[in-house]
Amino acid sequence: MKRNVMKPKLTQRRFANVWDALEDDPAVAANMTMRSDLLIALQQRIAGWKITQGEAARRLHLTQPRLNDLLQGRIGKFSLDALVNIAGRAGIQVRLRIDKAA
Repeated sequence: MKRNVMKPKLTQRRFANVWDALEDDPAVAANMTMRSDLLIALQQRIAGWKITQGEAARRLHLTQPRLNDLLQGRIGKFSLDALVNIAGRAGIQVRLRIDKAA
C-alpha cells in the first residue's frame, strides 16, 4: 500500500556567485570573491609566461611550494593582502570598486 507522503517544495534562489551562496556573512563572501578573482588572474598570468614553476616562483618572490598552492587553487592558504602583493609582482594592476550597500 502506497503512503501519500508530502515532499517539501524546493525553492530556487539565484546568487551573484558561488561565494554568496556558500557564505552567510556578506563581508566574508566579498572577501572570498576578491580572493578567487585574484587567484584566477594569477593562474592565467603565470600560465601565459610559459616558464617553469621554479622560474615563476623566483619572479614572484615565492617558494615553489607556495607557488604550487596558488596554482592548485588552495585559496584558504592566501589572504587578500598576500594575493594583492603577488599580483603586483606579476604585473597585474588591482583596483577596488566600492558600491553602495543594498
